Amino acid sequence: MKSFSVAAAIAAFATLALAGPAPAPISSPTEALVERDLPLVQSNQLRRVLLRSELLAKARILEGFAYNTTGRNRQIFTPGHKATYEYIYKFMSDNGYDVEYNEFFAATSSGSLVVDGVNIPARPMTFTPSGKPTGRLVKVNNIGCEASDYPAAVSGGVALVLRGTCPFAQKARLAGLAGAVGTVIYNNVAGPLDGTLGAADPAFVPTVGISDTAGASLVSQLATATKTASLDVLVTDLPTYNVIAQTKGGDKDNVLLVGAHTDSVNAGPGLNDNGSGTIALLEIAKQLTAFKTNNAIRFGFWSAEEVGLVGSTRYANGLSEAELAKITLYLNFDMLASPNYVYAIYDGDGSAFNISGPPGSAAAEKLFEDYFRNDVGLNTIPTAFDSRSDYAAFAARGVPVGGLFTGAEVKKTPEQAVLFGGQAGVAYDVNYHGAGDNVSNLNVGAWIQNTKAIAHAVATYGISFASLGLGKRDIEKRSEWVQEVPSVADQGHEHISSGCGHEKAEI
Repeated sequence: MKSFSVAAAIAAFATLALAGPAPAPISSPTEALVERDLPLVQSNQLRRVLLRSELLAKARILEGFAYNTTGRNRQIFTPGHKATYEYIYKFMSDNGYDVEYNEFFAATSSGSLVVDGVNIPARPMTFTPSGKPTGRLVKVNNIGCEASDYPAAVSGGVALVLRGTCPFAQKARLAGLAGAVGTVIYNNVAGPLDGTLGAADPAFVPTVGISDTAGASLVSQLATATKTASLDVLVTDLPTYNVIAQTKGGDKDNVLLVGAHTDSVNAGPGLNDNGSGTIALLEIAKQLTAFKTNNAIRFGFWSAEEVGLVGSTRYANGLSEAELAKITLYLNFDMLASPNYVYAIYDGDGSAFNISGPPGSAAAEKLFEDYFRNDVGLNTIPTAFDSRSDYAAFAARGVPVGGLFTGAEVKKTPEQAVLFGGQAGVAYDVNYHGAGDNVSNLNVGAWIQNTKAIAHAVATYGISFASLGLGKRDIEKRSEWVQEVPSVADQGHEHISSGCGHEKAEI
């Protein structure tokens, strides 16, 4: 592998030699690809050609995929998601990248609930087991977060549990341990209930979610009559695809991997979560074709993030030690355009949350902090490495990690409103995992700032990894970092300084 001191010298020379004006935005990338003497990438030149209009144009394309799908979403195994990853593959191929599909299998489920012959609309929870249990429907006491809430009558029956306070997984596990043959969780807010149990557990029994009104109706009926419930839940494994694209040039033994997930939840089109990260990488990739890089740039577009980080985990865990060693740094971008945004940077050095990334992660955090503070004069806050986004599998294998985030359902604090504007006491994204996560509700100002910050990182590390302070890459260096494996309740997305970015566990 190349010495970092040599790379730094190359970078210094290039900075002096290429101080001219930025090239025009690429409209016909194939023309640039045939050039043999492209300029070495420079941060200011790459950032300058990134346009809000291009981000929005691609957002409307993804929104169209969702709105042409039953349910108006881009959830895995839907036409909307298939159209998304096929679009990404073609886009990256048309722009001259080496592109491949990375196939893996993920679980999909269907389910129904019938109570005394009446069909109740129900949605199976992610990680529920299959089964066709039938039994007496029994309302659980209180809110089902304690073993004592489950009466003896639950044994052999179907537990009816109100959503709230503790994770779905905890309720499903307690129901199974109490002898229930099935679990029905009903919503505590208006609308149907989608949810995840986070990971498989042998104590789980077939588990579905139903709406608040359906649940309230069943509770009312149980006050005066005995009811029999029948569930029919089928879980099957189907193929889905990550899209992996890499520059043709650059040192392929020193790779910057940048990633974003491509799937949405069932409830909405997922334009912030995570069309925003996907599209930012697509537009950067397009404009990067006007330049060359010393190090190879790889783009990972992950599938099945919303059902347990499956795509990124399968990809990272499937790499041999030799292939893994080629990835010098992984940067993750999930939710970049929250309406009531903050600019959050992963806490690579662990100074805010006492969970640091592998060696090199602190330097990646510093690069983003310095960029926002010194280059564009914007405030930032840290967000914790808690293994609940697509960086997790890479960090677990010792790859340095970093990234950006603008917040999910947690409410903005008054202190953050001073730093970033917006409304205190209101969620960063009131449309998180909902039907309103569409183009009209994106904060395009935050989105373009984050996209330019990513471009700065791509340009910097495309020239040299010297600032990571790793010296020459070696496997032993990566093995120094150990992080606790997240529990079932820890499946979701990342914390920010005021609390969870996405829920610590779905409740």
